[in-house]
Amino acid sequence: MKASSSEKWIVMMVLALAILLPAWLYPVLLAQLACMALFACSLNLLFGYAGLLSFGHAAFFGIAAYATGYMMKEWSLTPEIALIASVLLVMGVAFLSGSLAIRRKGIYFSMITLALSQLVYFVIVAAPFSNNEDGYQGVPRGAFLGVVDLADNHVLYYYVLAVVVLTWWGVYRVIESPYGEVLRAIKDNEQRVVSLGYNVNRYKVLAFTLSAAVAAVAGSLKTVIFSLASLPDVSWHLSTDGVIMMILGGIGSIVGPVFGATVMVLVQHALAGELDALVPVIMGVIFVVCVLAFRGGVVLQLQTLMQRLARRFA
Repeated sequence: MKASSSEKWIVMMVLALAILLPAWLYPVLLAQLACMALFACSLNLLFGYAGLLSFGHAAFFGIAAYATGYMMKEWSLTPEIALIASVLLVMGVAFLSGSLAIRRKGIYFSMITLALSQLVYFVIVAAPFSNNEDGYQGVPRGAFLGVVDLADNHVLYYYVLAVVVLTWWGVYRVIESPYGEVLRAIKDNEQRVVSLGYNVNRYKVLAFTLSAAVAAVAGSLKTVIFSLASLPDVSWHLSTDGVIMMILGGIGSIVGPVFGATVMVLVQHALAGELDALVPVIMGVIFVVCVLAFRGGVVLQLQTLMQRLARRFA
């Protein structure tokens, strides 16, 4: 669905908060939140608008994370060059894997993406260039354009925020374009779109590739934020976390992933340490409550509340 006026107001409020919050909250935590929101946004682009549910997007996140770690640590590349190179690499992998996966529909498509993701996981575990289970540790944050040092957490946060906002804006332009209209039509009635003469598979592969590129941006940023690329970045658990964040925020909502990521990241940080094992339990309870009571996600509830308030004051 297209962004409504109330959703645009929510977007403006979220952006204002994102700019102001580092004055009170830990910038690295906020940077992680923005990174995970972008990852959930990549899944939302694919499922919310094209109707393709992927359980393998952690592969693209992880490939970008490892590629960024390698290029910044071994080749001393600046973060923006490493990010661009990582995204291009992931887009190539996604085009090939997407061309295979879209040959099947529904749960079969999802299982193929999961299988391809596990293949990437075992390649990274076994490959010598990935440092196996150690990954890349102590990756230097570098300097943006070779000038702006990202060692300062506040500077790092605003760099991450700028990249996330630009990527999010690109996603918004895609879904509001004629191409986005065709994607919605494919999700609603694929056979009718085929009868109109569209090459549906070509549209699906492009959507899969663009979605993977967004996930790659998130993966590259994660390595810069934590100076680390490790096996959890390519684990299938990350893909399921992304799906949960997407559903919590609202499927098909352009700003929904922000709210889903906020819940996920805050729960993980609140229970970090001795209570870390309870994170899946708490998230499971939140997910069940959301599906039963707020089927449209958090954003739909906020939109409904804003509309009620507008009518009341009018």
